Amino acid sequence: MFTQSLNAAILASESAEGIPTETMALIIGGGIFLLFMLMLLITMSYTNVGNRHEVKAEADDTHRQHANKHGHH
Repeated sequence: MFTQSLNAAILASESAEGIPTETMALIIGGGIFLLFMLMLLITMSYTNVGNRHEVKAEADDTHRQHANKHGHH
């Protein structure tokens, strides 16, 4: 059903004089590029959150089931 409606839309766009295919490709590609740039900026804005505070030493938990004692021989 979807492919039939998609084919009908493609045929209608080819028969009507509208925006050239190259221009439409640039518009869609530019929109996708701007979307990825926005997602990149959002991701990069969260990378600084970890640098705002000093790193505190983790409290020694004696009840931890699998303590990481690999470096202490």
